[in-house]
Amino acid sequence: MTDAEFDILDELYFVTSFRDLLQKTGLATAELEQHLRSLLEKGLVRSYWPDPDTELAYEPTSFGAIGRDAYFLASKEGLLQHNTR
Repeated sequence: MTDAEFDILDELYFVTSFRDLLQKTGLATAELEQHLRSLLEKGLVRSYWPDPDTELAYEPTSFGAIGRDAYFLASKEGLLQHNTR
């Protein structure tokens, strides 16, 4: 897990929007998208769209279209890895 991914997971103990993650992490938009993709592929983060209550399975082909409007939450595995680092 990279330092940036650790910082992102630090913000995902509660459902958080992409916009809020941008502000809280200070990462550039493209960089945040790249790290979120990586975390989603590893199963460390879950995505929600169109609202914070509707979980959406990660699809690499559609993530670019909805990623900036989605919400994110660390998975159980993500929290475990975050807390054991």
